[in-house]
Order: sequence, then structure tokens, then C-alpha cells
Amino acid sequence: RLQREVEDRYGLENIIAKSQSMRDVIELVRRIATSTVSVLITGESGTGKELVARAIHYNSARAHGPFVGVNLAAVPEGLIESELFGHKKGAFTDARADKPGLFAEADGGTIFLDEIGELALPLQAKLLRVLQDREVRPLGATKNQRVDVRVVAATNKNLESMLADGRFREDLYYRLNVMHIDLPPLRSRPEDVVPLAEHVLADFGARQTPPRRLRLSPEAQHLLLAYNWPGNVRELMNVLERCMALCQGELIADDDLPPNVRERRPADFLGAAVARRMSLSELEREFIERVLEDEGG
Repeated sequence: RLQREVEDRYGLENIIAKSQSMRDVIELVRRIATSTVSVLITGESGTGKELVARAIHYNSARAHGPFVGVNLAAVPEGLIESELFGHKKGAFTDARADKPGLFAEADGGTIFLDEIGELALPLQAKLLRVLQDREVRPLGATKNQRVDVRVVAATNKNLESMLADGRFREDLYYRLNVMHIDLPPLRSRPEDVVPLAEHVLADFGARQTPPRRLRLSPEAQHLLLAYNWPGNVRELMNVLERCMALCQGELIADDDLPPNVRERRPADFLGAAVARRMSLSELEREFIERVLEDEGG
């Protein structure tokens, strides 16, 4: 039952996508999920790279295998090799027992290497060898161990510029970048903001005791649309969680939003929109036209 719930949660139909750019991402995920090729996911922080990685896994033939994720930026450099490939007892001072690495744990499934741009050059070479040979050798071991793992990597860094600077190996880049998915920032797809917010509120509200059915007021919707969302979907989720804590009823008003969301919008534009009782689609259109004008097309 848990397996079914997880697969349902990461079904492609649960990725909110009104914008064409996100619909293109979903179609690409659908097409590549059934293959075993390596995938590189790029995009700003908070755009949902892990969500897409999980969608690839749970819509593939490996869905019943493990999904193992690791944030390489969060692991001390001296421990990454042991974390990824494992170690044998006595391999180093604190190795008091054998430990399988994450590649071994992901055997038959998918490993998600988040923040791949943080990996040091010596470890890049070792990772490349694992991807080429499909074998790992734990620290202190005398034999290689065969692994059947699909690799999905992600980064918010520009790996092409890192290639030019010599900070990322070209051969590893092409090994990881067999398929490339670039996630658009939330500010470039305003038509997704309100549907995303409603989806998040429904999800958060269902977990409350007792459950709550929260809605966004028209003024709150206008403010969410006018905000730039530098933290992308993650920031939107944090803002809505704050709103839920402050909201006394079931309707989230503009006053429930944090000051930075209320203040970082064109006051004249928003005031005119409210005064004219613009519909949401009209507001979206006018907002997009103003952004295009400001950015020179």
C-alpha cells in the first residue's frame, strides 16, 4: 500500500503544469522514464529538481526498486567516497564495521546525485569509473561489486562554465548529460503560480487536525502573481505554510502574506487591477505584458 501511495504521489499527473514550459518537461519525463539513460536536471534552487528525479524513477520499470538520494553539498568531502561506494571494516580509523555505499543500496533502482557540481575533481574521476564499469569498490575492499543503477544528477550551477574553468570533467559531464532537463524558474511561468498554491494548500490542509480547506482571496492571488519568487516553488511553499499558521479562518487574505511578498509588487499596477476588478486571466496577461516591456521583449 505504501508503494502504491508513493507511486501515486509522484505520478506525472501530480506535477502542476499549466505553462507550456512545464508541460514540455512532463512530456520529456514521460518519454525518457522507460529508458535507463543517465539524466542531468538543471535549474535554480527550489524549482523542484528532486521532484522530477522521483517522477522519472516512479514512472519507470525501476519503480519497485529503491530510490536513493544524496545531497553532495551536505556531505563532508572526506566522507563522500565512503558514502557513495561504501567501506570495509578497518578501511580507516572509524570504520568499525562494513558499510554498503549508496550505489549498492540503490541496486536495481535509481540514485539521485543532487548538487553534482559540488563534487571535487578526484571524486569526479572515481564516479566516472563507476558509471563506465557499472562496478564499485568499497574502501578497503579487494574486489569490485557489480551494481545496476540508473543515475539522475542535478545542479543549480552552470556546468558548461565549470568545464571551461577546468572545475568539472568533460568526460563525466557527457556521461551524465545523456538526457538534459532544464527546469524553468517560477517567475517565468506565472500561470502556474495560483494552481501550484492551491495544490499546496490542499495538501497542507489535509494534514491538519482537523483538516482545513483553505482558499486564496483574489487580493492574495494578485500579490502572489506580482511577486518575483527568487526562491521558486520552495519559497512559495514556505510562504503558504506561514499563511496557514496566521490565517484564522479558511480564506487567506493579503494581510496573511509576509511583508516581502506584499511590498515587492508594482503598487500602481496592483491597485489599478483591484480597482478595475480584473479577472485572474486579465491580471496575468497585463502582468506578463508589463514584464515583457520592462525586459525589452
